Amino acid sequence: MKRIQTHRRSCLFLFQCLAAIAIIFLISSTCLAQTAPAAGTAGGPQIQQLLKNPELLTELGTLTQRLQHELQYPPPRSGSRLLPLLPGATESYAAFPNYGDVARQALQIFQDELEKSPALRDWWQHGPLQAAGGPVLDSLAKFSQLSQYLGDEIVVSGAMESSHSHFLVVAEVRKPGLKNALQQILNAPGSKTLGHVQVLDPQELAGAHPNPAGQQLVVLVRPDYVVASMDLDTLRSFSAQLDRGTREFGSTAFGQRITLAYKDGVTVLEAADLQRLLTQIPFGSQKKQRIFQSTGFADMKYLVWEHRASAGQPVSQAELSFTGPRHGIASWLAAPAPLGSLDFLSPDAAFAGAVQLKNPAAMFDDVQAIADASNPGTFAALEMMEQGFHLDLKNDLLAHLGGEIGYQVDITDMRAPKWRVVLRVSDPGELQKTLTTLLTMGHAVSEQSEEGGITYYKVRIPAPGKQTEINYAFVDGYLILSGNHEGVAEAIRAHRSGESLGKSKRFLAALPPGHPSGISAVLYEDPIALAARSLQQLGPQIAGPLAQLTGTGSPLLFCVYGEDSAIHEASNSVAFDAGAALIVAAVAIPNLLRSKTAANEASAISTIRSISVAQGIYSGRYPERGFAPDLASLGSVSSGTVTYTADHAGLLDATFVNSSCTAGVWCTNSGYRFAVKAVCLQQVCADFVVVATPVNSSTGERSFCATSNGVIRAQAGPPLTAPLSVAECRAWRPLQ
Repeated sequence: MKRIQTHRRSCLFLFQCLAAIAIIFLISSTCLAQTAPAAGTAGGPQIQQLLKNPELLTELGTLTQRLQHELQYPPPRSGSRLLPLLPGATESYAAFPNYGDVARQALQIFQDELEKSPALRDWWQHGPLQAAGGPVLDSLAKFSQLSQYLGDEIVVSGAMESSHSHFLVVAEVRKPGLKNALQQILNAPGSKTLGHVQVLDPQELAGAHPNPAGQQLVVLVRPDYVVASMDLDTLRSFSAQLDRGTREFGSTAFGQRITLAYKDGVTVLEAADLQRLLTQIPFGSQKKQRIFQSTGFADMKYLVWEHRASAGQPVSQAELSFTGPRHGIASWLAAPAPLGSLDFLSPDAAFAGAVQLKNPAAMFDDVQAIADASNPGTFAALEMMEQGFHLDLKNDLLAHLGGEIGYQVDITDMRAPKWRVVLRVSDPGELQKTLTTLLTMGHAVSEQSEEGGITYYKVRIPAPGKQTEINYAFVDGYLILSGNHEGVAEAIRAHRSGESLGKSKRFLAALPPGHPSGISAVLYEDPIALAARSLQQLGPQIAGPLAQLTGTGSPLLFCVYGEDSAIHEASNSVAFDAGAALIVAAVAIPNLLRSKTAANEASAISTIRSISVAQGIYSGRYPERGFAPDLASLGSVSSGTVTYTADHAGLLDATFVNSSCTAGVWCTNSGYRFAVKAVCLQQVCADFVVVATPVNSSTGERSFCATSNGVIRAQAGPPLTAPLSVAECRAWRPLQ
């Protein structure tokens, strides 16, 4: 036993060393993300080389332990002096502590270990990080230097308008000298990546002009605050608001909700006004709007995520609130309840979870209602299939399921991960009859056997090249499925012995406080086991020891609770929650922006098509003029007269085209600027080009054009500064 414990400690130490290596490589890769890797610097060979140096591994392990235990993080904040100052139209909010002192501590610890360890120093100066190591430390030092001028909180806010989005980064100025410090860093050798940053004081801001080369980050350094934005107008407007001393955002409902989140103290806080953000996304027809409304997600109100420390332990929680009771798909997550499926999962699972959904038959009704609203014939094929199989999917299958689903993935065998799925059932006998019918119709081979009073079923499903096997059994109101017989048998043994994930000490200790009545959904992860799988290509000397450590260390746990008009998340695992927050930022928000961009582009294409049609009508109505020379000729006069002439033909919507849209003048609509340029001889225009280009890079990624042949063409790139010629347009690629 002592030998086993010694081996496990050695393996754990190896994992800590590898973690330190991963941290260093992660920092370096972030700094070199846009630099092509040099030959022979692949991560695998580097780590293989490190494993041959026990002294270096020891030093990396020591460095990791010091960083874990000696770093002192900023205390929680119970309020914000910056929040009330933000614009009232703020739709997204993020607040972070000033981590400058943490960076200083980390640098001090690293420099201390570098001085004490020749092996670490040699690897850092002459190993694969010799080119990147210096810049990494230099960047941390500059960050720590600048942070001394800032207050204890940094806030990032954003808002979207019809034409483009605005964002602000705001912090208090703790002491004078920040502008000079920033300029010294920006003007230092090797600061090319910061070349698109302009630092201004209030007097310089008044006379500043946009950068002709494109968007530029502008930093305004005031005596009281430092503010950064990509837009000069946004910066001027906010600076004027600060001068007036108005406190718009703090009095809004969204601002008050964020203020409430500070009450118990937070370190990091993120929030989004989803109700307002949804109004920025055009859904097109009323039919599409009704479909979205029926999903229940049109009622989303706020998303608030907060992280704090409680009794020395990290605690994170989030709330997705709705304007009323959840309905449609948004209501599928059921209220918190005991998750019995966890009692069939192994405590050694690398990745596991469970979710309690509302009645599957009711979910089927929701799907059918939404599908019918979109396309009334969607379920016609299903009805024909049900008639052929002589069964009713809703009443013969879904009605016998309880809505609870548990699952796990094990990495006992690195070459063939095992899986397990557990479903709550209300009537096993009737469900088995339905399964038998489906398997017979699908020509699957089914076998059954008895073992310990349990009937085990084995199904072989023919497939090209191989045969898929599924094993299952019904036990105590649950259906257990696995890829082999042993997986089902292990689940039953865990359930009957009590040695399951749901009853393990590690799982119970990781549960966040509160909600004693149960959980709506839970996601569980063993990071060491998952690391073993990720590193298996590096050889058994790494993957093997890590696999043996499965079940040790702290698990990552993510719990969700469904309430009447909100969905809550809670976790004691800061690393997991930080990743979840980044996923939201990296996936959800960019997708919202891409949805807006796609809608703008679709609108621009439709408008170009309308202008082209209007040009055809115009040339037929006024043959002595040919095509219209500009957009104003296709529109109406501003007075609203109904008398149309060749100068104002009334062929385009007056809300878009007016008398000011003459030749060479851009007219804006839905994030795009439009212009018409004609080819005329003696006041007769024989051809034309209509051009649409984004207002800026955030409202669209492509420009469009069309000529008298009616073919719409597109080209990706920055917004155009002048209309195209007919020849230039026809050189673009036709829109597919």
